[in-house]
Amino acid sequence: MEKSLSYQARRELLQQMAPQYRQASPAQKRTLLDEFVATTGYVRKYARWLLNHAEEVQQTHGRSHLRRYGPDVQHALFLAWHVANRICAKRLIPFLPTLIEALERHEHLHISEECRRQLLSMSAATADRLLSSQRKLGQRGLSTTRAGTLLKQQIPIRTFEEWNETQPGYLEADLVAHCGTDIEGGYLYTLTLTDVA
Repeated sequence: MEKSLSYQARRELLQQMAPQYRQASPAQKRTLLDEFVATTGYVRKYARWLLNHAEEVQQTHGRSHLRRYGPDVQHALFLAWHVANRICAKRLIPFLPTLIEALERHEHLHISEECRRQLLSMSAATADRLLSSQRKLGQRGLSTTRAGTLLKQQIPIRTFEEWNETQPGYLEADLVAHCGTDIEGGYLYTLTLTDVA
């Protein structure tokens, strides 16, 4: 099975073999199909479908997808999304007119009228697609601690049902790292102890 042919080369081969395949006898079709599968690496059933529907495939794949939104529209969308605390696109889109107006008023954003028109006519699904690259960049929060399985076994932990202590001395602890967006270098920790009594 050979997969070294480029997409374009496989499409050209399809256009060459499809007319022969349609006019061939059943025995010749089998031979042509074997050859096409061996050359392209396609699954036999899919290869047969392609050879029978070559014109449809050519029409569908002949169209190129033009990008409608340029970098200026994407930048404005990213900025508005970040200002809105990275909310989902369904909630962001209704507030875009207000956000864009406020960002321009405070001179954080300068866009053309065409850019504004595209931004304000954008659907939530399109905004989701455009924001997907930015979401991937900041998917995980920063953490400076790891779960310690060894200590976890040795420290008795009480669940919420057992917290009926009336005498002081039973504490809940939390360690917070004040590192901003980067855990490299020096920063401060705050240890918060809460008496549950």
